[in-house]
Amino acid sequence: MDKKAAKILLSTFWGGGGWKTTSVPFSGDEFEYAKSKGVMFDPLTITHDEIVQRLYDMHQDDSFKERVISAFLHSLSTKKVYLRSALSSWALTSKMPLHTYAERPALHPNTSSCGDCNFLRLQSDKEYSNVDLNVLNFERIKWGGVRHGWLIYCLMDLELLLQDNDTNYEVTPEDQAILVNLLEAAQTEDPKDSARSLEKKWKDLFPSSKQERDALLEIWAAAGILAPGDKPRKGKGGSSDFVFAATWQGDDGYSVEATNHYFGSYLHQIQ
Repeated sequence: MDKKAAKILLSTFWGGGGWKTTSVPFSGDEFEYAKSKGVMFDPLTITHDEIVQRLYDMHQDDSFKERVISAFLHSLSTKKVYLRSALSSWALTSKMPLHTYAERPALHPNTSSCGDCNFLRLQSDKEYSNVDLNVLNFERIKWGGVRHGWLIYCLMDLELLLQDNDTNYEVTPEDQAILVNLLEAAQTEDPKDSARSLEKKWKDLFPSSKQERDALLEIWAAAGILAPGDKPRKGKGGSSDFVFAATWQGDDGYSVEATNHYFGSYLHQIQ
């Protein structure tokens, strides 16, 4: 990723006092530079059906899945957090059939009136008009994403990884060691442990901020690695800090099946 372009994007939304007030559409020489490097964008108008088709086409390329996984692992030691959420974007859309918005209306809409998206916990609209992708990419580069369950975020996230010129995502022994440590920390066996408890356990295991660890928890939960089990929940309705990881608790541990599905070749198939 071009460092100057990334700095332009970050400074557009974030300053010493936190979030900045911005206006859309963006313009000026700096914006044009960041846009030329594929880091900032003009407003996007697109339909749900077009997004689904583009995501479906990406999932026909089996080699792309390996790129998603190696990019994620490569990010652990390098702190390239923008490479992480492609894992959840891939997982959330991997079982999505090719469909139209009105094909199967949701009986009980939670995240979408589209039944297929609603079933997969994806937030989607029928049409998107002049959507600002810049704030979504800002969150991706700053923390590893925030709105992981948004259909339009999944599309942007995966397409940006697909377009990334730096395709040498070397997975080092350090990355593998971090992965093992993160998994071991998740196997607490204590039903009173929550996603917030796990975030704190992860603090000293790899270079990260609290917000980056929160994003990683959401990514893993969305990918089914941290999956709430069928045991009684000890928490009081889950944590409002999370969406996918809200009801996870320590005795759920991690899913061996999902972990092997994504990381098995790097872990030599855990049992």
